[in-house]
Amino acid sequence: MNTASILIKTDPNVKKEAQKIADDMGISLTSVINRYLKHFIQNKSITFTVSDEQPTMYFNERLKVAEEDIKKGRLVSFKDSDEMLAYLDKEIEDAKKTATSH
Repeated sequence: MNTASILIKTDPNVKKEAQKIADDMGISLTSVINRYLKHFIQNKSITFTVSDEQPTMYFNERLKVAEEDIKKGRLVSFKDSDEMLAYLDKEIEDAKKTATSH
């Protein structure tokens, strides 16, 4: 069988847990990864499920602040990165002026 190697970097704990699950199922981790790659090729998509993950309290608080900003019109949008950078440069200059005047 003709094969090619792929070197990936992952968290050692992720590898250890994945290896244990694959072993418990009686398959190799290589088989698991190959199946994911074949699925990726066939579907040209990646599917992630996050059934047990919950947003953090910090995330929820920041989301509420962002939603409130949108409702109150405190939203800035830009046509391109140059416009955004010019806006940020002006904000920095204004902050410096305010800091030195106090």
